[in-house]
Amino acid sequence: MAEETERNGESLIEKITEKIHGHDSSSSDSDSDSEKPVASSIKEKVFRLFGREKPVHSVFGGGKAADVFLWRNKKVSAGVLGGATAVWVFFELLEYHLLTLVSHISILLLALLFLWSNAHTFIHKSPPRIPEVHLPEEPFLQVASALRIEINRGFAVLHNIGTGKDLKTFLFVIAGLWILSIVGNWGNFLTLFYIIFVLLHTVPVVYNKYEDKIDPLAEKALIEIKKQYAVFDAKVLSQILSKIPKSLKDKLA
Repeated sequence: MAEETERNGESLIEKITEKIHGHDSSSSDSDSDSEKPVASSIKEKVFRLFGREKPVHSVFGGGKAADVFLWRNKKVSAGVLGGATAVWVFFELLEYHLLTLVSHISILLLALLFLWSNAHTFIHKSPPRIPEVHLPEEPFLQVASALRIEINRGFAVLHNIGTGKDLKTFLFVIAGLWILSIVGNWGNFLTLFYIIFVLLHTVPVVYNKYEDKIDPLAEKALIEIKKQYAVFDAKVLSQILSKIPKSLKDKLA
């Protein structure tokens, strides 16, 4: 009888311990399950420059232009950059004019074709087959269509800013255009275009290679810019807005 009660007591203790361990394991599993979305949310909240969510290659369209800017094909990228450099050297350093350059290239091509045609006829006794050059229509239409869309988008943005509904955006755009006009005095349009072209061939590829190091620095810089903007907003913009008559504010709103 005593042995039976002892066995019943031991079985009861075992059941209690099993329930306790089962509860601990289930709670640990639930804790681990709850930690998973937290960890995933932390990973999802990694700061990326300009708030991008796609790779740099997709940001540039993911086509041939993106391959050129990111140096996926080094020969093509080097050729494009070298051609742009040659154009800038011809027109800026050598002070060539466009009409003069086109005329000289045409003279050289016509002279080479004329000499080759006569030499071929003299040697082989038959005129050579000179291929005819025809420019396709579709690429030019695509470029014109894309340019038209971007110009219309720019006009729409200027229209929204010019309506006067957002004074802060209006002031920032005016300041940006004023800075752009100052930069424009540093050189002519071709030089500025060449500088932008070189930056497009250097900055994206460097950022794509070292984005894990650049993004944290950019995040710190953005936080500092927001602090300075808050100070500027409190001391300058708020005073400007306070001087605007209430009737004009109601019209802008």
